[in-house]
Amino acid sequence: MLHQKFFNRFVIRQIIWAFVITYLLFSLYLVIFKEYNFLILVLPGILFGLAFVDAFQTKHTIRKNYPIIGRLRYMLESIRPEMRQYFFEGELDGKPFNRRERSIVYQRAKNEKQTISFGMQDDPNRLGYEWAAHSIYPKEVSDFNFRTTIGNDQCKQPYSASIYNISAMSYGALSKKAIISLNKGAQLGGFAHNTGEGGLSPYHRSGGDLIWQIGTGYFGCRDEQGFFNDQLFAERSQYPEVKMIELKLSQGAKPGHGGLLPAEKNTVEVSKIRNVKPHTTVHSPSFHSAFGNATELAYFIKRLRDLSGGKPIGFKICIGKKSEFEDIVKAFKETGICPDFITIDGAEGGTGAAPLEFIDYMGMALSDALVFANKILKEYGLRDQVKIIAAGKVISAFDLAKAMALGADACYSARGMMFALGCIQALQCDSGHCPVGIATQDPLLYEGMDITDKSVRVATFHKNTMKAFGEFIGACGFSKPTEITPDVFHKRIEHGKNINFKEMYFSQS
Repeated sequence: MLHQKFFNRFVIRQIIWAFVITYLLFSLYLVIFKEYNFLILVLPGILFGLAFVDAFQTKHTIRKNYPIIGRLRYMLESIRPEMRQYFFEGELDGKPFNRRERSIVYQRAKNEKQTISFGMQDDPNRLGYEWAAHSIYPKEVSDFNFRTTIGNDQCKQPYSASIYNISAMSYGALSKKAIISLNKGAQLGGFAHNTGEGGLSPYHRSGGDLIWQIGTGYFGCRDEQGFFNDQLFAERSQYPEVKMIELKLSQGAKPGHGGLLPAEKNTVEVSKIRNVKPHTTVHSPSFHSAFGNATELAYFIKRLRDLSGGKPIGFKICIGKKSEFEDIVKAFKETGICPDFITIDGAEGGTGAAPLEFIDYMGMALSDALVFANKILKEYGLRDQVKIIAAGKVISAFDLAKAMALGADACYSARGMMFALGCIQALQCDSGHCPVGIATQDPLLYEGMDITDKSVRVATFHKNTMKAFGEFIGACGFSKPTEITPDVFHKRIEHGKNINFKEMYFSQS
């Protein structure tokens, strides 16, 4: 069998060479004796060159064994995601978001038909299927401007936030036109836009409310050594559009992982926004230098609140070790310093590029993390002082209601808002070659974005999602988000058996 395989490979390679050389000689003959133009030699010359390179290169065995045609393998592999998405993917296939989920965002962003015909396509009998119990006494919800006030007794400038806002995405990761469109959409729709940890760019300051996120690199409020700078923070936190400050401890895409800004991406513009030296490689460590334990974190939160003039201060975390989160809450209780909000990022959150081990195997899922955080805050008597914001694959009314049933007061969405901008889930976010101009700094790609159109789509998606949320909770018998209870949501855990979220998550609380 091995001899046969070798013989087949040998024969195929010789056939390829014979074809290429014959084609080249025949073309040369036509040029010499038939007076054809030398341009006729271009194609056979290219084929001969490719065959020669493939035969003598050492990096790819397939190309060496099968010159020219071996390249088809890499070409087909490169378009595999597009082939699957356009020709073979079903309505409930596709990761991290299936086609039906993406389609509902597109429809709501464009204000198109949002109904589906001919029944459900999901299987209600499959294990893991989740559903909500409706009421025969539904409530009519007429006001879809659902908001929650963030800011406890220690806050001087509380903020009335929408329950659905734009999650953290930095300028640099996203193009300037994408950032402007998101922010103008937030302004039109009356919701907030999280800056991401890349700093307060001028593109973020396009009229919408901002949540300024500060990560381990302290971009926009750091000194020359990379440490937190009180003066810069005090100055920029006073911008009127900055409504809240979020300290990022970790994120769902890469909890416990730092970041790197390559020198080639650190342009003069980016360096001014991030307050770093241009054209240098800048590291974001995996830990904060401003604090090293829970008590120091509490005092740093107080420091931020004082410097900002009393604006709401919170932190973002993807929960890992439960004991560490409990230690943080315990420190808040002991010091008397309480954040105004905590953002719980589920491990399924994912706009940030990261190694596979961090994306797939690190961090607690959003549902479990919400229940745990809610439980610990209640045990220490701080739940009334701290609002919880949920982040991680929240794009539909069901996702919103489910998060609130498990303890959230408000939600973020990153990828949902990217879909509203026109994201096609090409999975090229970290390549710089985003085909729709969102996650790229290539002017040839992002110049095609129309800011006026895209900002309206973002606002329209938010508006229609809030309307869908109102209709959804109304059908369940609730008139406002704070009334939602976990017993309304169910999950199939085995064949013939469902369990509601109250039994699943709170029976032992």
